Amino acid sequence: MKTIVFGSLLFLTVCIFSCIPEKQSTDIIFPEDHAEKLEWWKDARFGMFIHWGPVSLKGTEIGWSRGREIPIEIYDNLYKEFNPVNFNADEWVLVAKDAGMKYIVFTSKHHDGFCNWDTRYTDYNIMNSPFQRDVMAELAVACEKHGIALGFYHSTCDWHHPDFPLTSPGGRVERNEYDLDRYTDYLKNQSVEILEKYGPLLVMWYDVPQRFDSIRGQGVIDRIREVQPGVLVNNRTGAKGDFDTPEQKVGGFQTDRPWETCMTIARQWAWKPDDEVKSLEQCLHGLIRSAGGDGNLLFNVGPKPDGTIEPLQIERLKEMGRWLQEYGNTIYGTRGGPFKPTDWGVSTYKGNKIYLHVLKWFGNDPKISIPDIGTEIKGCSLLGNGEVSFEKQKGGYQIQFSKAHMEPINTVIELTVRGNASEIDPIDISSQSLSYKKPVKASTNPNPHWRDVSSVNDGDWVGHYWEPGKGDNEPWIEIDLEQPREISKAIIFESGNRINAFEIRFLSGERWVVAHRGETVDNGKAIDLSRINTQKIRLVLTGFSGSPGIYEMIIL
Repeated sequence: MKTIVFGSLLFLTVCIFSCIPEKQSTDIIFPEDHAEKLEWWKDARFGMFIHWGPVSLKGTEIGWSRGREIPIEIYDNLYKEFNPVNFNADEWVLVAKDAGMKYIVFTSKHHDGFCNWDTRYTDYNIMNSPFQRDVMAELAVACEKHGIALGFYHSTCDWHHPDFPLTSPGGRVERNEYDLDRYTDYLKNQSVEILEKYGPLLVMWYDVPQRFDSIRGQGVIDRIREVQPGVLVNNRTGAKGDFDTPEQKVGGFQTDRPWETCMTIARQWAWKPDDEVKSLEQCLHGLIRSAGGDGNLLFNVGPKPDGTIEPLQIERLKEMGRWLQEYGNTIYGTRGGPFKPTDWGVSTYKGNKIYLHVLKWFGNDPKISIPDIGTEIKGCSLLGNGEVSFEKQKGGYQIQFSKAHMEPINTVIELTVRGNASEIDPIDISSQSLSYKKPVKASTNPNPHWRDVSSVNDGDWVGHYWEPGKGDNEPWIEIDLEQPREISKAIIFESGNRINAFEIRFLSGERWVVAHRGETVDNGKAIDLSRINTQKIRLVLTGFSGSPGIYEMIIL
């Protein structure tokens, strides 16, 4: 197999700038062959996304705030004040490495058109800022030095470029004059320039194709593969590419095509002052659920205007790294399954080992039923302390252990099977709740792409959440259990902390009856419902501030 070290090999031959860190050798090698590189990427499971540019001076969203929160004229001139004197590529890369991440994807250009490298195709770039340093060159050297693979996010659309048909705000304004063919050449030329300056790269990660169809998008892919045949490409040039990219939510169980969830560690992609950072549980569950669905997690940080990463974000990532030091063998190099995700957790496998990741258990001692998998299970144990009971029963097995032995974030059960677990066909596994993936509707569902009501009972309390529409003064969600069931508890996970009064109602005949009134939902705390028999149940928000959101509603 031919291998090559990722990094800025061509750049280093001509580098004369003292600001570039000295190249050091690394024992980490990455495959150049496309198929082998894709397998390496799948095994890596965890990468760092970095959204950064002059907009960090304002603390608003990169690209999208142009012409929205910030007038276009002001936005387009922010680069004249952009001077991130505390930027240190080694520090960024070591943060990723300490987190257990295996690759980095950095924004070369977002929708606002600003270029974070010394490009010859436009003056709208970082070399014309007060900083006057090629951060991508420095990052490429640091990645090679520390054994981290590198890729670049490069926006397919460009609301700043006069030849792109659409402009800000949000790419909704059509230009009177444009030349999409000429812009396509610009996009190809810049992509090739990046590969030639800083490649070989792991991935070119495009975004928001807008007027690019599959033919035009495939033309971009074909052009960059003339330069680097093995480079990976995502599905956002307009063409299919190598992998799918669910955004701000964990992807579903998908083993026939690679995928990667891209998700922010806080609320915003670019830096925002006092942004709300996800808990360690949310961060790790995003990674574990991604692996359990057979996908990767590309986890985003947004550095500050001075070039440093928020200390709280760094500490959260280091906490993830410490967990991976202990349990990384259940994530890295695994495939998702063979059991499909359910509300209490997911599974991964490698060789003859299957790992059940118990992320949440809402009842008493966990009692997990798994179906017959068509091969002998030779052993069952908890990774960590504690005894586990493993008994064969009709149609499968039952696993039970004490709740006192559950780990705070993830309890891992290791199954040893005869033969290779890859030979086991994906199989459904029972849920704990009555509500998991049952039909659900809401009083309003204004944004099905980003805030879909279907997210409230999909087992994922990390990514997407439901948010009611503006003007919905008493919003509700309703879950249909599909048949009358005896229910005793409800558990709610809120996005933010905006609910100050709510009711849980159940349908009795043709009348909605209040089963519980509360003020705060106390995320993850069971609400007793005194054994109600019903088919339909509602959560009604009777008091809130701002825009309330619900990650998950669980009915037991």
